[in-house]
Amino acid sequence: MQSVGDVLKQQLVRTGRLLGDGRGWTLLVVAAGWLSILGGRYLFPVVLPQVRRFFGVNNAAAGTAITVLWAGYALMQFPAGALTDRLGERRLLTGSLLIGATAIVAVSFAPTFWLFVVGCGLFGLGTGLYGPARGIVISRKFGEHDGTAIGVVLATGSIGSATIPLLASRFVDSIGWQPTVGMLVVPFLLVGIGVWVVVSQPPTDPDGSGSSLKLLETVRTAVTRRAVAIATTAVTLMLFVVQGLTAFLPTYLVMVKGLEQTTAAGLFSLFFLSGAVCQSLAGNAADRFGSPTVLMSVAGVSVVPLLALPFVEGPVPLGVVTVLLGSRLAINPVSNAYIIAVLPDAVQGTAWGFLRTSFFLLAATGSTVVGALFDAQLANTAIVGLAVLTAVATGLYVFLPVRTAVDSGST
Repeated sequence: MQSVGDVLKQQLVRTGRLLGDGRGWTLLVVAAGWLSILGGRYLFPVVLPQVRRFFGVNNAAAGTAITVLWAGYALMQFPAGALTDRLGERRLLTGSLLIGATAIVAVSFAPTFWLFVVGCGLFGLGTGLYGPARGIVISRKFGEHDGTAIGVVLATGSIGSATIPLLASRFVDSIGWQPTVGMLVVPFLLVGIGVWVVVSQPPTDPDGSGSSLKLLETVRTAVTRRAVAIATTAVTLMLFVVQGLTAFLPTYLVMVKGLEQTTAAGLFSLFFLSGAVCQSLAGNAADRFGSPTVLMSVAGVSVVPLLALPFVEGPVPLGVVTVLLGSRLAINPVSNAYIIAVLPDAVQGTAWGFLRTSFFLLAATGSTVVGALFDAQLANTAIVGLAVLTAVATGLYVFLPVRTAVDSGST
Protein backbone atom coordinates (compact mmCIF):
# COMPACT_ATOMS: atom_id res chain seq x y z
CA MET A 1 0.00 0.00 0.00
CA GLN A 2 1.36 3.42 -0.96
CA SER A 3 2.05 6.03 1.70
CA VAL A 4 0.60 9.52 1.53
CA GLY A 5 4.09 10.78 0.69
CA ASP A 6 4.37 8.42 -2.28
CA VAL A 7 0.94 9.48 -3.54
CA LEU A 8 1.86 13.16 -3.25
CA LYS A 9 5.15 12.51 -5.06
CA GLN A 10 3.32 10.79 -7.91
CA GLN A 11 0.86 13.70 -8.02
CA LEU A 12 3.72 16.20 -8.36
CA VAL A 13 5.32 14.15 -11.16
CA ARG A 14 1.99 13.87 -12.97
CA THR A 15 1.37 17.60 -12.61
CA GLY A 16 4.88 18.41 -13.82
CA ARG A 17 4.22 16.62 -17.11
CA LEU A 18 1.28 18.92 -17.78
CA LEU A 19 3.18 22.20 -17.55
CA GLY A 20 4.78 22.41 -20.99
CA ASP A 21 3.88 24.80 -23.81
CA GLY A 22 3.42 27.76 -21.46
CA ARG A 23 0.70 26.03 -19.47
CA GLY A 24 2.81 26.18 -16.32
CA TRP A 25 2.80 29.99 -16.25
CA THR A 26 -0.93 30.06 -16.88
CA LEU A 27 -1.49 27.63 -14.04
CA LEU A 28 0.77 29.70 -11.77
CA VAL A 29 -0.91 33.07 -12.24
CA VAL A 30 -4.45 31.68 -12.24
CA ALA A 31 -3.68 29.77 -9.03
CA ALA A 32 -2.09 32.87 -7.46
CA GLY A 33 -5.22 34.86 -8.22
CA TRP A 34 -7.41 32.22 -6.64
CA LEU A 35 -5.10 32.10 -3.60
CA SER A 36 -5.57 35.86 -3.13
CA ILE A 37 -9.35 35.73 -3.63
CA LEU A 38 -10.02 32.79 -1.32
CA GLY A 39 -7.58 34.08 1.27
CA GLY A 40 -9.41 37.41 1.24
CA ARG A 41 -12.83 35.79 1.43
CA TYR A 42 -11.95 33.66 4.45
CA LEU A 43 -10.11 36.47 6.18
CA PHE A 44 -13.51 38.00 7.01
CA PRO A 45 -14.66 35.23 9.42
CA VAL A 46 -11.38 35.61 11.35
CA VAL A 47 -11.87 39.36 11.88
CA LEU A 48 -15.62 39.08 12.57
CA PRO A 49 -15.18 39.35 16.38
CA GLN A 50 -13.37 42.69 15.94
CA VAL A 51 -15.90 43.84 13.32
CA ARG A 52 -18.81 42.98 15.65
CA ARG A 53 -17.26 44.94 18.51
CA PHE A 54 -16.27 47.87 16.28
CA PHE A 55 -19.77 48.31 14.85
CA GLY A 56 -21.73 46.92 17.83
CA VAL A 57 -23.66 44.21 15.93
CA ASN A 58 -24.68 40.63 16.78
CA ASN A 59 -23.80 37.30 15.17
CA ALA A 60 -26.83 37.32 12.86
CA ALA A 61 -25.90 40.76 11.49
CA ALA A 62 -22.27 39.74 11.08
CA GLY A 63 -23.42 36.60 9.28
CA THR A 64 -25.49 38.78 6.97
CA ALA A 65 -22.32 40.59 5.86
CA ILE A 66 -20.77 37.26 4.88
CA THR A 67 -24.00 36.25 3.14
CA VAL A 68 -23.97 39.50 1.13
CA LEU A 69 -20.38 38.82 0.11
CA TRP A 70 -21.30 35.34 -1.11
CA ALA A 71 -24.54 36.55 -2.69
CA GLY A 72 -22.60 39.15 -4.67
CA TYR A 73 -20.19 36.43 -5.72
CA ALA A 74 -23.10 34.20 -6.75
CA LEU A 75 -25.00 36.88 -8.67
CA MET A 76 -21.95 37.63 -10.80
CA GLN A 77 -21.45 34.03 -11.95
CA PHE A 78 -24.03 34.05 -14.76
CA PRO A 79 -22.98 37.36 -16.33
CA ALA A 80 -19.33 36.36 -15.79
CA GLY A 81 -19.90 33.13 -17.68
CA ALA A 82 -21.57 34.96 -20.58
CA LEU A 83 -18.84 37.62 -20.57
CA THR A 84 -16.19 34.89 -20.68
CA ASP A 85 -17.74 33.57 -23.90
CA ARG A 86 -17.79 37.09 -25.39
CA LEU A 87 -14.72 38.86 -23.99
CA GLY A 88 -12.31 36.05 -23.12
CA GLU A 89 -10.76 34.78 -19.91
CA ARG A 90 -7.87 37.26 -19.65
CA ARG A 91 -10.10 40.34 -19.43
CA LEU A 92 -12.42 38.70 -16.89
CA LEU A 93 -9.63 37.41 -14.64
CA THR A 94 -7.78 40.73 -14.62
CA GLY A 95 -10.94 42.78 -14.11
CA SER A 96 -11.95 40.56 -11.21
CA LEU A 97 -8.72 41.19 -9.33
CA LEU A 98 -8.81 44.96 -9.93
CA ILE A 99 -12.42 45.28 -8.75
CA GLY A 100 -11.56 43.11 -5.75
CA ALA A 101 -8.73 45.48 -4.85
CA THR A 102 -11.13 48.43 -5.04
CA ALA A 103 -13.59 46.63 -2.75
CA ILE A 104 -10.87 45.93 -0.19
CA VAL A 105 -10.17 49.66 0.04
CA ALA A 106 -13.91 50.36 0.45
CA VAL A 107 -14.25 47.79 3.25
CA SER A 108 -11.17 49.05 5.08
CA PHE A 109 -12.45 52.64 5.18
CA ALA A 110 -16.14 51.88 5.84
CA PRO A 111 -17.37 54.25 8.62
CA THR A 112 -20.61 52.33 9.33
CA PHE A 113 -21.60 48.68 9.41
CA TRP A 114 -23.95 48.98 6.45
CA LEU A 115 -21.22 50.55 4.31
CA PHE A 116 -19.03 47.66 5.45
CA VAL A 117 -21.74 45.33 4.13
CA VAL A 118 -21.83 47.24 0.83
CA GLY A 119 -18.05 46.81 0.56
CA CYS A 120 -18.42 43.09 1.21
CA GLY A 121 -21.00 42.93 -1.57
CA LEU A 122 -18.66 44.72 -3.97
CA PHE A 123 -15.89 42.28 -3.05
CA GLY A 124 -18.25 39.41 -3.83
CA LEU A 125 -19.31 40.95 -7.15
CA GLY A 126 -15.75 41.65 -8.24
CA THR A 127 -14.28 38.31 -7.27
CA GLY A 128 -17.33 36.62 -8.78
CA LEU A 129 -15.91 37.39 -12.21
CA TYR A 130 -12.99 35.07 -11.52
CA GLY A 131 -14.59 31.66 -11.04
CA PRO A 132 -16.15 30.92 -14.45
CA ALA A 133 -13.16 32.30 -16.37
CA ARG A 134 -10.76 30.36 -14.14
CA GLY A 135 -12.53 27.07 -14.83
CA ILE A 136 -12.83 27.69 -18.57
CA VAL A 137 -9.20 28.73 -19.11
CA ILE A 138 -7.93 25.68 -17.19
CA SER A 139 -10.30 23.34 -19.04
CA ARG A 140 -9.22 24.85 -22.38
CA LYS A 141 -5.51 24.61 -21.59
CA PHE A 142 -5.38 21.16 -19.98
CA GLY A 143 -8.07 19.18 -21.82
CA GLU A 144 -8.63 15.67 -20.45
CA HIS A 145 -6.29 16.37 -17.53
CA ASP A 146 -8.44 19.26 -16.31
CA GLY A 147 -9.29 17.48 -13.07
CA THR A 148 -5.64 17.42 -12.01
CA ALA A 149 -5.04 21.04 -13.06
CA ILE A 150 -8.22 22.34 -11.40
CA GLY A 151 -7.23 20.40 -8.30
CA VAL A 152 -3.89 22.24 -8.21
CA VAL A 153 -5.60 25.63 -8.60
CA LEU A 154 -8.18 24.96 -5.90
CA ALA A 155 -5.57 23.47 -3.58
CA THR A 156 -3.53 26.65 -3.97
CA GLY A 157 -6.65 28.62 -3.10
CA SER A 158 -7.07 26.53 0.03
CA ILE A 159 -3.50 27.34 1.02
CA GLY A 160 -4.44 31.00 0.72
CA SER A 161 -7.52 30.33 2.83
CA ALA A 162 -5.25 28.87 5.49
CA THR A 163 -2.31 31.26 5.48
CA ILE A 164 -3.91 34.67 4.91
CA PRO A 165 -6.47 34.37 7.77
CA LEU A 166 -3.76 32.96 10.04
CA LEU A 167 -1.49 35.91 9.30
CA ALA A 168 -4.44 38.24 9.82
CA SER A 169 -5.09 36.78 13.27
CA ARG A 170 -1.53 37.73 14.25
CA PHE A 171 -1.98 41.36 13.23
CA VAL A 172 -5.63 42.16 13.88
CA ASP A 173 -5.35 42.84 17.62
CA SER A 174 -2.25 45.01 17.32
CA ILE A 175 -3.02 47.09 14.21
CA GLY A 176 -6.81 46.75 13.95
CA TRP A 177 -9.04 44.98 11.47
CA GLN A 178 -9.07 47.80 8.87
CA PRO A 179 -5.30 47.82 8.12
CA THR A 180 -5.28 44.03 8.31
CA VAL A 181 -7.90 43.79 5.57
CA GLY A 182 -6.34 46.65 3.62
CA MET A 183 -3.02 44.85 3.16
CA LEU A 184 -4.76 42.49 0.72
CA VAL A 185 -4.68 45.22 -1.94
CA VAL A 186 -1.04 44.46 -2.74
CA PRO A 187 -1.38 40.82 -3.90
CA PHE A 188 -4.59 41.60 -5.78
CA LEU A 189 -2.88 44.30 -7.85
CA LEU A 190 0.34 42.35 -8.46
CA VAL A 191 -1.42 39.17 -9.54
CA GLY A 192 -3.81 41.17 -11.72
CA ILE A 193 -0.82 42.46 -13.69
CA GLY A 194 0.61 38.94 -13.93
CA VAL A 195 -2.64 37.51 -15.27
CA TRP A 196 -2.87 40.19 -17.96
CA VAL A 197 0.69 39.48 -19.12
CA VAL A 198 0.57 35.67 -19.05
CA VAL A 199 -2.93 34.45 -19.93
CA SER A 200 -3.53 34.16 -23.67
CA GLN A 201 -6.62 35.67 -25.24
CA PRO A 202 -8.65 33.11 -27.25
CA PRO A 203 -10.92 34.06 -30.15
CA THR A 204 -14.07 35.71 -28.79
CA ASP A 205 -17.53 36.56 -30.05
CA PRO A 206 -18.26 40.12 -28.85
CA ASP A 207 -21.60 40.26 -30.64
CA GLY A 208 -22.79 36.85 -29.46
CA SER A 209 -23.54 33.85 -31.63
CA GLY A 210 -27.02 33.28 -32.99
CA SER A 211 -30.24 34.65 -31.55
CA SER A 212 -30.72 35.22 -27.83
CA LEU A 213 -33.71 32.88 -27.78
CA LYS A 214 -31.72 30.08 -29.37
CA LEU A 215 -28.87 30.68 -26.92
CA LEU A 216 -31.23 30.57 -23.93
CA GLU A 217 -32.85 27.39 -25.20
CA THR A 218 -29.45 25.75 -25.61
CA VAL A 219 -28.47 26.81 -22.09
CA ARG A 220 -31.79 25.52 -20.69
CA THR A 221 -31.28 22.16 -22.35
CA ALA A 222 -27.71 21.95 -21.07
CA VAL A 223 -28.43 22.76 -17.42
CA THR A 224 -31.46 20.45 -17.16
CA ARG A 225 -29.59 17.32 -18.23
CA ARG A 226 -29.85 14.63 -15.56
CA ALA A 227 -26.11 14.57 -14.85
CA VAL A 228 -25.91 18.35 -14.51
CA ALA A 229 -29.02 18.55 -12.32
CA ILE A 230 -27.77 15.88 -9.89
CA ALA A 231 -24.26 17.30 -9.67
CA THR A 232 -25.54 20.86 -9.20
CA THR A 233 -28.06 19.94 -6.49
CA ALA A 234 -25.46 17.97 -4.56
CA VAL A 235 -22.78 20.64 -4.77
CA THR A 236 -25.32 23.27 -3.66
CA LEU A 237 -25.87 21.32 -0.44
CA MET A 238 -22.13 20.85 0.05
CA LEU A 239 -21.46 24.56 -0.50
CA PHE A 240 -24.26 25.57 1.88
CA VAL A 241 -22.57 23.45 4.54
CA VAL A 242 -19.11 24.88 3.79
CA GLN A 243 -20.46 28.43 3.87
CA GLY A 244 -22.25 27.96 7.17
CA LEU A 245 -19.32 26.09 8.71
CA THR A 246 -16.49 28.38 7.64
CA ALA A 247 -18.36 31.60 8.46
CA PHE A 248 -18.63 30.62 12.12
CA LEU A 249 -16.03 27.92 12.80
CA PRO A 250 -13.58 30.38 14.45
CA THR A 251 -16.48 31.85 16.47
CA TYR A 252 -17.67 28.34 17.43
CA LEU A 253 -14.21 27.33 18.61
CA VAL A 254 -13.94 30.48 20.75
CA MET A 255 -17.51 30.77 22.11
CA VAL A 256 -18.49 27.10 22.47
CA LYS A 257 -15.17 25.29 22.86
CA GLY A 258 -13.42 28.02 24.87
CA LEU A 259 -10.27 28.36 22.73
CA GLU A 260 -8.21 31.53 22.39
CA GLN A 261 -8.78 33.42 19.15
CA THR A 262 -5.24 32.77 17.91
CA THR A 263 -5.67 29.03 18.58
CA ALA A 264 -9.02 29.06 16.80
CA ALA A 265 -7.43 30.84 13.84
CA GLY A 266 -4.70 28.21 13.75
CA LEU A 267 -7.26 25.41 13.64
CA PHE A 268 -9.17 27.33 10.97
CA SER A 269 -5.97 27.30 8.91
CA LEU A 270 -5.66 23.54 9.41
CA PHE A 271 -9.10 23.18 7.83
CA PHE A 272 -7.85 24.73 4.60
CA LEU A 273 -4.42 23.10 4.62
CA SER A 274 -6.12 19.73 4.90
CA GLY A 275 -8.44 20.80 2.10
CA ALA A 276 -5.47 21.77 -0.08
CA VAL A 277 -3.92 18.31 0.21
CA CYS A 278 -7.24 16.58 -0.40
CA GLN A 279 -8.06 18.78 -3.41
CA SER A 280 -4.75 18.04 -5.12
CA LEU A 281 -5.28 14.31 -4.60
CA ALA A 282 -8.98 14.31 -5.52
CA GLY A 283 -8.49 15.86 -8.95
CA ASN A 284 -5.96 13.17 -9.86
CA ALA A 285 -8.15 10.44 -8.35
CA ALA A 286 -11.15 11.57 -10.39
CA ASP A 287 -9.08 11.47 -13.60
CA ARG A 288 -8.15 7.87 -12.75
CA PHE A 289 -11.21 6.37 -11.02
CA GLY A 290 -14.10 8.54 -12.16
CA SER A 291 -15.85 11.55 -10.68
CA PRO A 292 -18.95 9.83 -9.20
CA THR A 293 -16.86 7.45 -7.08
CA VAL A 294 -14.68 10.24 -5.69
CA LEU A 295 -17.59 12.63 -5.04
CA MET A 296 -19.65 10.00 -3.23
CA SER A 297 -16.66 8.88 -1.13
CA VAL A 298 -15.57 12.37 -0.09
CA ALA A 299 -19.11 13.48 0.78
CA GLY A 300 -19.80 10.31 2.76
CA VAL A 301 -16.58 10.50 4.77
CA SER A 302 -17.09 14.20 5.56
CA VAL A 303 -20.32 13.49 7.47
CA VAL A 304 -18.38 11.87 10.32
CA PRO A 305 -16.30 14.84 11.62
CA LEU A 306 -19.37 17.10 11.60
CA LEU A 307 -21.22 14.64 13.83
CA ALA A 308 -18.17 14.35 16.08
CA LEU A 309 -17.47 18.08 16.47
CA PRO A 310 -20.07 18.85 19.20
CA PHE A 311 -18.68 16.06 21.39
CA VAL A 312 -14.95 16.81 21.09
CA GLU A 313 -13.05 19.05 23.53
CA GLY A 314 -9.48 20.33 23.74
CA PRO A 315 -7.13 21.84 21.15
CA VAL A 316 -5.54 18.58 19.96
CA PRO A 317 -8.76 16.54 19.47
CA LEU A 318 -10.40 19.58 17.88
CA GLY A 319 -7.38 19.90 15.60
CA VAL A 320 -7.83 16.30 14.44
CA VAL A 321 -11.53 16.86 13.76
CA THR A 322 -10.76 20.10 11.92
CA VAL A 323 -8.29 18.32 9.64
CA LEU A 324 -10.97 15.74 8.84
CA LEU A 325 -13.50 18.52 8.22
CA GLY A 326 -11.16 20.00 5.61
CA SER A 327 -11.38 16.85 3.49
CA ARG A 328 -14.80 18.00 2.23
CA LEU A 329 -13.07 20.68 0.12
CA ALA A 330 -11.93 17.87 -2.20
CA ILE A 331 -15.45 18.02 -3.68
CA ASN A 332 -14.73 21.30 -5.48
CA PRO A 333 -12.18 20.39 -8.20
CA VAL A 334 -13.95 17.15 -9.04
CA SER A 335 -17.40 18.73 -9.21
CA ASN A 336 -16.15 21.69 -11.25
CA ALA A 337 -14.33 19.55 -13.81
CA TYR A 338 -17.29 17.16 -14.11
CA ILE A 339 -19.93 19.83 -14.71
CA ILE A 340 -17.80 21.85 -17.15
CA ALA A 341 -16.98 18.70 -19.13
CA VAL A 342 -20.61 17.66 -19.61
CA LEU A 343 -21.77 21.10 -20.78
CA PRO A 344 -21.89 21.85 -24.56
CA ASP A 345 -18.86 23.80 -25.79
CA ALA A 346 -21.01 26.45 -27.52
CA VAL A 347 -22.56 27.65 -24.25
CA GLN A 348 -20.01 26.32 -21.77
CA GLY A 349 -19.19 29.69 -20.20
CA THR A 350 -22.79 30.93 -20.10
CA ALA A 351 -24.24 27.69 -18.75
CA TRP A 352 -21.45 27.27 -16.20
CA GLY A 353 -21.95 30.85 -15.04
CA PHE A 354 -25.70 30.32 -14.68
CA LEU A 355 -25.17 27.17 -12.62
CA ARG A 356 -22.59 28.86 -10.41
CA THR A 357 -24.99 31.74 -9.78
CA SER A 358 -27.68 29.26 -8.79
CA PHE A 359 -25.71 27.14 -6.36
CA PHE A 360 -23.63 29.94 -4.85
CA LEU A 361 -26.68 32.16 -4.31
CA LEU A 362 -28.50 29.38 -2.47
CA ALA A 363 -25.38 28.37 -0.56
CA ALA A 364 -24.75 31.99 0.48
CA THR A 365 -27.65 31.77 2.94
CA GLY A 366 -25.68 29.23 4.98
CA SER A 367 -23.89 31.84 7.08
CA THR A 368 -27.12 33.69 7.90
CA VAL A 369 -28.91 30.48 8.90
CA VAL A 370 -26.02 29.29 11.05
CA GLY A 371 -25.58 32.76 12.58
CA ALA A 372 -29.26 32.85 13.57
CA LEU A 373 -28.96 29.41 15.18
CA PHE A 374 -25.86 30.56 17.07
CA ASP A 375 -27.75 33.58 18.42
CA ALA A 376 -30.53 31.19 19.53
CA GLN A 377 -27.93 29.19 21.52
CA LEU A 378 -28.29 26.26 19.09
CA ALA A 379 -24.71 26.09 17.82
CA ASN A 380 -24.38 22.31 18.18
CA THR A 381 -27.78 21.81 16.56
CA ALA A 382 -26.53 23.84 13.60
CA ILE A 383 -23.46 21.59 13.26
CA VAL A 384 -25.57 18.42 13.31
CA GLY A 385 -27.92 19.95 10.73
CA LEU A 386 -24.96 20.55 8.44
CA ALA A 387 -24.04 16.87 8.80
CA VAL A 388 -27.54 15.85 7.72
CA LEU A 389 -27.33 18.03 4.60
CA THR A 390 -23.97 16.45 3.75
CA ALA A 391 -25.53 13.00 4.05
CA VAL A 392 -28.27 14.02 1.60
CA ALA A 393 -25.61 15.17 -0.88
CA THR A 394 -23.89 11.80 -0.52
CA GLY A 395 -27.11 10.07 -1.49
CA LEU A 396 -27.42 12.23 -4.59
CA TYR A 397 -23.90 11.38 -5.72
CA VAL A 398 -24.87 7.69 -5.72
CA PHE A 399 -27.03 8.40 -8.79
CA LEU A 400 -24.47 10.50 -10.68
CA PRO A 401 -23.66 8.95 -14.10
CA VAL A 402 -20.05 8.49 -15.17
CA ARG A 403 -18.60 11.25 -17.31
CA THR A 404 -18.05 9.09 -20.41
CA ALA A 405 -21.72 8.10 -20.47
CA VAL A 406 -22.75 11.76 -20.39
CA ASP A 407 -20.23 12.72 -23.08
CA SER A 408 -21.63 10.05 -25.36
CA GLY A 409 -25.09 11.53 -24.97
CA SER A 410 -26.67 8.58 -23.17
CA THR A 411 -27.92 10.67 -20.27
